[in-house]
Amino acid sequence: MPETAERRAVVRCVFCQTPNRVDLSKLALGPKCASCKRPILLDRPVKVTGADFDQTLQGTTVPVLVDFHADWCGPCHMMAPIVDDFAQRHAGAALVLKLDTDANQAIAGRYGIRGIAPVIVFEHGRERGRHVGVADLAKLESL
Repeated sequence: MPETAERRAVVRCVFCQTPNRVDLSKLALGPKCASCKRPILLDRPVKVTGADFDQTLQGTTVPVLVDFHADWCGPCHMMAPIVDDFAQRHAGAALVLKLDTDANQAIAGRYGIRGIAPVIVFEHGRERGRHVGVADLAKLESL
């Protein structure tokens, strides 16, 4: 299987909301939205909602780390810079998503999110690892 087929992600443009398939092996070239031509930045967490969560998981061939967070959550705020660092270090090899559990309660319920600051790693749309609570970079990488 060619490398480009193995490393792709489906992400929604933050500007126009158009879903885009991004070839992660060409991330250094600066992918742009097919519709509005604005940059798609994958060196940081990508916000997702119930509208695009499943499409992103199913259309992405690299591991996906999802930070399930809430604005009121202190440990979530502590995790934010660690998740940002992980996204930057692993851009192109993994996709990092942020999902607001208060705004997307159906998805939070589907994955049994009950603890504080959970992260779940998915591979090919299936859960592969989970950690609840504040974690350092090494813990995220071990997932």
